[in-house]
Amino acid sequence: MVVKKIFIWVTAALVTVAASYYQRQTGPTKPMKMETEISGDVYKFTLTRSASIFDGCIISIPDHEGIDKTVIVYKKYPGDFLPDSVIMQKNNGNLTASLPIQPAAGKLQYYLVMYQDGDVIFNNEDDTAIVRFKGNVPGWALIPHVLFMFLAMFFSTAAMLMAIFNIGNIKNTSILAFGILALGGFVFGPIVQNYAFGQAWTGWPVGYDLTDNKVLIAGTVWLLAILLNLHKKRRWAVIVAGIVLLGMFTIPHSARGSEFDYETQEIKTG
Repeated sequence: MVVKKIFIWVTAALVTVAASYYQRQTGPTKPMKMETEISGDVYKFTLTRSASIFDGCIISIPDHEGIDKTVIVYKKYPGDFLPDSVIMQKNNGNLTASLPIQPAAGKLQYYLVMYQDGDVIFNNEDDTAIVRFKGNVPGWALIPHVLFMFLAMFFSTAAMLMAIFNIGNIKNTSILAFGILALGGFVFGPIVQNYAFGQAWTGWPVGYDLTDNKVLIAGTVWLLAILLNLHKKRRWAVIVAGIVLLGMFTIPHSARGSEFDYETQEIKTG
């Protein structure tokens, strides 16, 4: 019995850590890793894909003696817009350039062209980066949102394992998982999104934001699981709810999120 309980809580912790790592490594806002060869050297750099409507978007990559000039070609995204360009400047061992600030949820698609002795030695036009602009989110909103979402994963996984092994206080652990999920996803989540994009909720029924909708689905399934277990133990419902929340975390954060439509001048989702 004790061994099973230890297994449940340790496994729940490991799953939560794995989910946290996965979320950090995926999603459309994670910096884009690039690699090429310059003068026989392996040259690695990253391209930013998230920027502030207040602080702007500064693209910075390491300088290299084999690079004579680097040009950033960019345009508004999505839509059929004419591209513009800016030349990167040397700055304390780096090459830097600023892209024009866009409205909240506005995006710029860009790529780099590197020259050596007048010849192009790198061009990622076929693998462009897309940077999305957002408002600054205060720590008092962002930190609880992130913390509660991963605590929800922790207690959800624990409740699911308790139901599988029919051990422990399944009912109370399920209620705790749902309560924390509600705080993280339905209280602090909209606050974070409102600071970032000026809209608190962009999931169903007002929009198709994948992040909001997956939280809505997970929250609904967990609420149903709790209701089904109020007067009679139905372990299968808790197992299903735990699986649904696990599935939610396999979807990269911010996928199919808010996007500014330059033609209508409105923020759209999905």
